[in-house]
Amino acid sequence: MSSFFHVVLVGIIIAAMGAVGWFVLPKGKSQTLLRSSLLLTLTCCYLMWAITYLAQLHPIISPRRSDLRAEY
Repeated sequence: MSSFFHVVLVGIIIAAMGAVGWFVLPKGKSQTLLRSSLLLTLTCCYLMWAITYLAQLHPIISPRRSDLRAEY
């Protein structure tokens, strides 16, 4: 349950950063490019973090110690 909370909490923080960036960026010719770059960067960084975090929290293959005898 705590893993879900962390992923959602960081997602809310990233969404807030995107919203602030949307309104703070200066107006001009490249406003659309800057907004798109900011939102795409935040989204990619969040996805990379969330996938890595969840993959380490719930591994598909559980690690085994190699220094134990076969019967253990």
